[in-house]
Amino acid sequence: MSNSWPTADLDPARRLQIMAAAIPGAMAGEVLVHRPIDEVWARASDLETELPLLVHDFREVRVSDRVGDRLVARARSPLGLRACFDVVLQPHWCWCESRFLLCGMAAAPQGDDTVFAFLGGLRLPGAAGLERVASRPAAALLQGTLERFAARAEAT
Repeated sequence: MSNSWPTADLDPARRLQIMAAAIPGAMAGEVLVHRPIDEVWARASDLETELPLLVHDFREVRVSDRVGDRLVARARSPLGLRACFDVVLQPHWCWCESRFLLCGMAAAPQGDDTVFAFLGGLRLPGAAGLERVASRPAAALLQGTLERFAARAEAT
């Protein structure tokens, strides 16, 4: 038996795409941002400012607790619905899970530019079936969200 098992190193954006493919009801997309990765990630990792702009159902997000790379974030919808998220926030990687929702962000360098990826999904029974019905409008919404993020990031 050999100790030379094959390995694959994935950048954070590829890792997020794999998560989307593996989780029923999750959808991810990415956009090329013409700014250095540290600038892009500084914007993306400001969860209280950026998540309400990325997730249309969030009116506000507040980080209520932080221990190392683990956070608790509380989100409120325009209708007053609330969700509490367990968050892992690391360099170029963010993963958020609540009882019913999940989202993720990742960034990877591409030359002088940055690939920014975003994932959203439902943690509900039947979420995969809902994705089949709503995938086309959801994909268009996600692409618009990513393009607006890139425009904000490139404007700084």
